[in-house]
Amino acid sequence: MEKSAKDPEAFNQKIGELRDQMKLGGGQKRIDAQHEKGKMTARERVVELLDEGTFQEIDGFMKNRHSDFGMDKEKVLGDGMVAGFGKIDGRRVCIYAQDFTVMGGSFGEIAGQKVAHVMDLAIEAGVPVIGLNDGGGARIQESVFSLAAFGELFYRNTQASGVIPQISVILGPCAGGAVYSPALTDFIVMAKGISNMFITGPEVIKTVTGEEVDAETLGGAEVHSAVSGVAHFSVNSEAEAFTTVKKLLSYLPSNNTEAAPITEMTDDPWRMDSELDTLVPTDPSASYNMINVINHVFDYDSFFEIQAAFAQNAIIGFARLAGLPLGVVAQQPAYMAGAIDINAADKMARFIRFCDAFNFPIVTFSDSPGFLPGVSQEHGGIIRHGAKIVYAYSEASVPKLTVITRKGYGGAYIVMASKHIHSDMVFAWPSAEIAVMGAEGAVSILYRKELQGKENAAEERTRLVDEFREKFANPYFAAANGFVDDVILPHETRVRLITGLELLHDKKVHAPAKKHGCMPL
Repeated sequence: MEKSAKDPEAFNQKIGELRDQMKLGGGQKRIDAQHEKGKMTARERVVELLDEGTFQEIDGFMKNRHSDFGMDKEKVLGDGMVAGFGKIDGRRVCIYAQDFTVMGGSFGEIAGQKVAHVMDLAIEAGVPVIGLNDGGGARIQESVFSLAAFGELFYRNTQASGVIPQISVILGPCAGGAVYSPALTDFIVMAKGISNMFITGPEVIKTVTGEEVDAETLGGAEVHSAVSGVAHFSVNSEAEAFTTVKKLLSYLPSNNTEAAPITEMTDDPWRMDSELDTLVPTDPSASYNMINVINHVFDYDSFFEIQAAFAQNAIIGFARLAGLPLGVVAQQPAYMAGAIDINAADKMARFIRFCDAFNFPIVTFSDSPGFLPGVSQEHGGIIRHGAKIVYAYSEASVPKLTVITRKGYGGAYIVMASKHIHSDMVFAWPSAEIAVMGAEGAVSILYRKELQGKENAAEERTRLVDEFREKFANPYFAAANGFVDDVILPHETRVRLITGLELLHDKKVHAPAKKHGCMPL
């Protein structure tokens, strides 16, 4: 007897066939082509990233509704976008992945609707959203519909900002309007050799400007992680990209109403590391590596640096103190002496605001001779870029603790979470020098006339420099006037930070009523 179309077995068969079609995407030939490039398919990536068996797909039956330019022959289930939700290390996440096997992963109306749905669900559920990007940009065949789809995505990226963590993983081309969605998210991970991002590609640039450049040089992972600062992480493979995403999520809360996940305490909170006492050279002109300071202060192996290759004169990242996740902001004396330039200012300010949005206490290690001088910096807008740091710290309502390890000169001292812009606690090491400028420069200005023409000018200059340093360029003068809460021995830093954060655990700030401020750009 012939089976009815409503027979349960027929249902099973029909659903099975359709699900098989979904999994095939653009077909086996295109899947093979993706594999030949050494790349996973969209579905393989989702399965690889999420906990086994947790992925739940949504909107998999959707197809495009267009017919121009042969689109009536490209009616593929899912239409080049895999979307849904699942878990990573047992925590809920929403996810979407462009399927390059369907029209090169081009972003059309249906892709936009699916991603918009996932974003809406993520915001309502209060869970992170992860986008796996591998596509050729807006789908030209769909004209304004594809542009509208991008607009809806950008709008949701903006609405989700500061509400849920947003992570973009670039695993192929990401060009034109497609780059703006990752740029609006919190973190971008790029895989070397297979990913690139640019507004206009090499061919367009050659046509318009005559410049010849390949895709990797124009917008590869290393360029965006070290030169432009667009990417936060540059990794060697897709597998490493997923490992990075998982590690990053281990520090992040699911949304802005939750605290970041506290891990089991594996390091003695009362540990006092004597090696800290000798890390800062006695010669103020000698460099040292601030990463060593950070690693000795925080829980062992807990520091997770972000944008490590970009603006290396500044350090940002997550770490843990007695299992508590927090944000770390610091200068790097081993690079440009820790002077603040345009890129460093942008790097620090954006991270400070992220930490404030998602309730991370901020610990700052301050050691900078000032803002980087030079015509290019002034013409590039160091004034407005530097002002972002002041704004970000002043706006932040989370617990803010500062450690001045050595140079706290001029504007750099003020902007780096000083007491004057309302850091909750400021500690200084005995090696700290807090002044408008270094002793040598100050003496050159203050005693210029007295030193002119003196027979023993060099000897007198040395005496005046020592005198100035003794009187002003030390932490005790600032502490005596209440600008430093305590001068501490370096090995006491860990304990003082932990106890300070315990006090400030339930910190409340009442800011003036306003819609929002106007941050300098």
